[in-house]
Amino acid sequence: MMGKIFYLMGKSASGKDHIYEFLRKQTKLQLTPLILYTTRPIRSGEENGREYFFVTEEKLECLREEKKIIEERMYRTVHGPWFYFTADDGQICLEKQDYLGIGTLESYRKMKAYFGEKIMVPLYVETEDGIRLERALKRERGQEHPKYAEMCRRFLADCEDFSEEKIQEAGITRRFGNNGQIEDCFSEIQNFVEEQKKLCYNEHK
Repeated sequence: MMGKIFYLMGKSASGKDHIYEFLRKQTKLQLTPLILYTTRPIRSGEENGREYFFVTEEKLECLREEKKIIEERMYRTVHGPWFYFTADDGQICLEKQDYLGIGTLESYRKMKAYFGEKIMVPLYVETEDGIRLERALKRERGQEHPKYAEMCRRFLADCEDFSEEKIQEAGITRRFGNNGQIEDCFSEIQNFVEEQKKLCYNEHK
């Protein structure tokens, strides 16, 4: 039986990081975290190998040469280019387990092209823009060295990266709203994941 990759997406400050952490801690879901790589600096409170593998651009180039990059994207920030990518480095074994990933809409499309539509299960989180902006500002203020310009750049870029046209092109039909109590969104997504795993199990009985 082939496993699934449940892939969490949403604009910045939509709450997807909190949702990811919630799902990761639900041991009964048996979702193995799919850890992505990034060349951006590590933030306060993050740990290498938990949120991301924080690597140099030299390491990224080595993985490119070894043809282990599944998907890659680069953001031109006020601090220089930051790369985020997924590598086929041996951590993914779909014959044995299901995975939980997090990324962008474009990275989801590339993952789907690589693994196939039957493997990828999108978890798209939506939050009203005003709420997102409030959350983003609060989070940035809590950093030792706030990067407000980068926060604004990312906020505006999301409008294009997550346009309705691109959401439809990616084949995403189910959306999970996070505009009130995040616990409600936790519960809705958890129930959906359980349903999908049950369907997969019944199909292969």
